[in-house]
Amino acid sequence: MHPVDPPARLLMGPGPINADPRVLRAMSTALVGQYDPWMTRTMSETQGLYRAVYGTDNDATVLVDGTSRAGIEAVLVSLLAPGDRVLVPVFGRFGHLLVEIARRAGAEVHTIETAWGQVFPPSVIEAAIAEVRPKVLAVVQGDTSTTMNQPLEELGAICERHGVLLYTDATATVGGNPLEADAWGIDAVSAGLQKCLGGPSGSAPVTLSPRAVQVLDSRRSVEIGIREPGDAVAEHPIRSNYLDLAMILDYWGPRRLNHHTEAASMLYAAHECARVLLEEGRDAVVTRHELAGRAMLSGVRGLGLAVFGDVGHKMHNVVAVEIPEDVVGDAVRSALLEDHGIEIGTSFGPLHGRVWRIGTMGVNARKDAVVTTLAALEQALRRAGHAVPQGGGVDAALDEYAAGSAVRS
Repeated sequence: MHPVDPPARLLMGPGPINADPRVLRAMSTALVGQYDPWMTRTMSETQGLYRAVYGTDNDATVLVDGTSRAGIEAVLVSLLAPGDRVLVPVFGRFGHLLVEIARRAGAEVHTIETAWGQVFPPSVIEAAIAEVRPKVLAVVQGDTSTTMNQPLEELGAICERHGVLLYTDATATVGGNPLEADAWGIDAVSAGLQKCLGGPSGSAPVTLSPRAVQVLDSRRSVEIGIREPGDAVAEHPIRSNYLDLAMILDYWGPRRLNHHTEAASMLYAAHECARVLLEEGRDAVVTRHELAGRAMLSGVRGLGLAVFGDVGHKMHNVVAVEIPEDVVGDAVRSALLEDHGIEIGTSFGPLHGRVWRIGTMGVNARKDAVVTTLAALEQALRRAGHAVPQGGGVDAALDEYAAGSAVRS
């Protein structure tokens, strides 16, 4: 058996990315009991930090112990009772994931779809809401499979007009792209740490509006082993015990009603991810991601490569690069990994083998990571027999950084 000693990698794919060293240090600190006053105080601090990250005053802001998918499932299984209608606009693989989870929760799922590489105009979504009359509109903000960023700013008002709850999966966007839960009227948001927040996968920050909490209250059912006189007992409780957000809120709330043993090391990671982001400043972090993404976009174009999708609605932190016909995409990815220690991604479904996805997020949304990746990609393409302009990618990226510096000065 071998020790845990992973190779040095620069993770420039769609996530996970290299965790911030400060987050890794936080994770290595000592464990304490789940009801130790220090622990409960740290939980409360973490709630406050994520209220600031999400731009919300929601009291119901907690961590779900699990990957970002656990956060998605917790929100959907808690808000949707069997037979409830949900509308999912699908513009990539992760919209299909919302459909899958909602169906397993017993919901009546309705979808609208657009071509991968596009997003939905708000008017199209409103028309579908008027026709379907769902309880919940569930939409991915940024779908890394296509790199598209669905505009959300108008959807909250649309949902309010029609009496619909708005949920968004912001796993791939929060921290690197604007997100304003309260200002945009979003009722539920979930995310993960492993992308723009600069941490490891394994904790899912969730925030819920008072309207969403009212739905949870109507389904609240305290499990029998810890139930006290007067506690809620629902005839049709939330179908998951572990992902029951009503019970998770009781665990994080003043009662500290036992639900699970908080994953202490992941709590430390989530706390530090948010602290680091807020220390730099939310707007500054988004600007850093926007600049790094723009530099990578210009860089791949400087290598003569085409970019997939509607670039006007591209996420800041991932670009989809069309693989040239004269190279084998997986062979170039393998060369980047083996020769340079750099990981980039391919995609799923209709885009598998058609695009590379290159990420610039978290601690890797920085100039040296961008230019190192572009230089390595140029070399790997040349060795694969594809002609590229010498230095074209690095020069284009450096020009973007120079222009960004000039604007800031």
